[in-house]
Amino acid sequence: MAEADTPAPGDARTPPVAVWQILEKLRGQDLVDWRLANVEGRASVEERNLDIGFPFGWYAMLPSADLAAGEVKPLRYFAKDLAIWRGEDGEVRMVDAYCRHLGAHLGHGGKVSGNLLECPFHAWRYDGTEGNVKEIPYTKIIPPQVKRKCIRTWHIVEANRWIWAWYHPHDIEPLFEPAHIPECSDPDWTDYEVFEWNVWGNIQNMAENGVDVAHFKYIHGTSNVPLGELRWSEWGRGADVRAKMGTPWGEVDGCISYDTMGPGQSWTRFTGISETLLIACITPVDLDHVHTRFCFTQPRSQAEGERAGLAKAIIRDICKQYDQDKVIWDRQKFEPEPVICAGDGPIADFRKFYSRYYVEGEGVPASRKRD
Repeated sequence: MAEADTPAPGDARTPPVAVWQILEKLRGQDLVDWRLANVEGRASVEERNLDIGFPFGWYAMLPSADLAAGEVKPLRYFAKDLAIWRGEDGEVRMVDAYCRHLGAHLGHGGKVSGNLLECPFHAWRYDGTEGNVKEIPYTKIIPPQVKRKCIRTWHIVEANRWIWAWYHPHDIEPLFEPAHIPECSDPDWTDYEVFEWNVWGNIQNMAENGVDVAHFKYIHGTSNVPLGELRWSEWGRGADVRAKMGTPWGEVDGCISYDTMGPGQSWTRFTGISETLLIACITPVDLDHVHTRFCFTQPRSQAEGERAGLAKAIIRDICKQYDQDKVIWDRQKFEPEPVICAGDGPIADFRKFYSRYYVEGEGVPASRKRD
């Protein structure tokens, strides 16, 4: 590059390394495919210290509209195969996927019988609340091993047009409830615009991003990012980041306000240029695989009015930043004892807070447990 073309230090236009090496030429369907594709040649779970288990909390399974009454679907989350269905009463139920009889997957070919889930192999019918077998159509005697609870059932709540499941490694009762966000059911706000990623990494590394101030310059190309006013509660955290923003209508006071309830539920309100609500559904699939779905909704008056272009631009920019982070996350190692320096942000405080989502014996790589 000629000297005259060299960007000045701190120039916000400096292309972040992750962008110009991997993302620069991705457009349209190529970008969508990249967001979901497997990452070949990544290091093992053990090499990357990702064998730390999953933090407990509420996690998104599917949009409520994607599961009709009488419908059953297979899922895989938390390194488990699962079967989820909606009974004739409209209630959603979910169980571990494998039939106790001869091991058929209940979510592939199973069907709903009233409110029970029927195995596709021999029609054993499971109760999704009690976790036992209620009916076997070809016998009058149900074996005692399955007459009592014999399969894991999951706590389910529907909120914000999504189905949420409570995960805890010891299968205890929920310690808190998912948040209900009023805009999600407000007819004056748009239907969700949904974007999807597979991240080949660790949910804790991803969560730390929000307090890692230094990376914004080098990954996202921003000249500086204020940390904002941090909030910490028993099970949630958040921050308000306020800044002046330039628009075609002049400078306005803007705010990015994010909150979480546990590790799996996050929502962010963007105000100033165009009001936007992001519902982030972030769910672990396996120890090195996290499924992310971003659901955006905006006031119809803005999204469909004269500022519709700005409203869409905000969504594009948020997704672009997530793309940039994904490049790092896909191959990132979890460092249980990171070397932190001034300017990194409150990473140590964040880790102390986040540790509450792990039970004793989890949250530490298996290699260190043997030390």
